Amino acid sequence: MTRDEKKAEAIKRMKLADIFPQTIKQFEEDGYVSISEPPVGAFFWAEGEDLQRIRDFEEKHNALVYLVIRSYTDFGKMDCYLYVSDYPEEWPQDREDLANSEPMAYVYNHDMPDCSEFGCIGTRRSIAAGLLRTW
Repeated sequence: MTRDEKKAEAIKRMKLADIFPQTIKQFEEDGYVSISEPPVGAFFWAEGEDLQRIRDFEEKHNALVYLVIRSYTDFGKMDCYLYVSDYPEEWPQDREDLANSEPMAYVYNHDMPDCSEFGCIGTRRSIAAGLLRTW
């Protein structure tokens, strides 16, 4: 799969999740990956070390990250990468999971990086048209 094909799929998913339109436009036109920050789910562009970790993940897994949901938990600061995989046969299920607010994500644990892992997370739309993690 090409990066452009993954990007088109990512934009579909962002619209499906009803993400703030300007955030979608910034991703589509300029390639900005945004982080939805608690408590209101406002968006900030990934920069510096955050962006480097995203790019490293993309390269290692041949994926495209389109949104990051940041959360603060008892287990530390977590970044949930919503991404498009290199396997188009998985995309319909990924869209359905996202529509049900249970997307597959890679969760990066800032405080214990060795505990980072793939898994489903719960989400809800925030008042700022972003996403917040619920579980």
